[in-house]
Amino acid sequence: METEEQGHTKSSAEIESFPPARPLLDVPHLVKDIPTTGYDILFHVSCLSDEEIWTSGNNKIMKLYNLKGELLKSVQTKSGNMPEDIAVTRSGGLVYANYREGSINLVNGTQIQPLITLQGWRPHRLCSTSCGDLLVTMDSVDAKQTKVVRYSDSMEKQSIQWDDQGKPLYSSGPFYKYLSENKNLDICVADDTAGAVVVVSAAGKLRFRYTGPPSTPRESFRPFGITTDSQGNILTSDFDKHRIHIIDQNGHFLRFINNCGLQLPLGLCVDSRDNLFVAERNTGKVKKIMYYK
Repeated sequence: METEEQGHTKSSAEIESFPPARPLLDVPHLVKDIPTTGYDILFHVSCLSDEEIWTSGNNKIMKLYNLKGELLKSVQTKSGNMPEDIAVTRSGGLVYANYREGSINLVNGTQIQPLITLQGWRPHRLCSTSCGDLLVTMDSVDAKQTKVVRYSDSMEKQSIQWDDQGKPLYSSGPFYKYLSENKNLDICVADDTAGAVVVVSAAGKLRFRYTGPPSTPRESFRPFGITTDSQGNILTSDFDKHRIHIIDQNGHFLRFINNCGLQLPLGLCVDSRDNLFVAERNTGKVKKIMYYK
């Protein structure tokens, strides 16, 4: 059996089944602080393995660390510009976005290989998918439009921009829009400007917008980093509130992670055991947090 939606075809065998349900910890546990060096601002973290993480910040150097904070490898962007985002591919490669030049590049050993060059658009955030595609949030050069584009072997395969009423799915402008693919193949975008996590199906159809848990009065919500785990839960960093929201795949709030001394959390990733890694903007630390029993 195959499912086919809007030109995006995936066999049922590719749609990963969910593992047995795991209960959340009553109190999430800070496993360790992993120091990084050389960044005035730390933006991004991406798991290469359960023991190694790629990081990038406000300079041209991307760095690979182990969990002891030992630097294993450094790679400089080809242009000398700061990488707009980084992502680890399914095969273990590193890709990064060059916003100024409108390109996406692959780090291949010590070589930098251009994968995609955009015309009229600039790439923001990257996500490598379960089938090996690359998802990219991008804004138009005039900053009036934003879309998510799926690439397969450097070729555009899908563009996601409008809802069924022809209205923009995402806010416009050159602002943070981290994204992640969920286990059910939904595409989850943390739209900071809109104050919402916008989730669409693999076909690009709007499923829901999460604007924070029910509260009175309504609290401001600035989602920045976003990732998903083996249970299909979505985690997003609430930057100003120094906490992480955990929501299920249907947009229902489950809990906060707000007890681990987080300070201005930005980029997020999870390892194969559902440990969460959080890049802190100003401290230069990556926090490893356990939140499942």
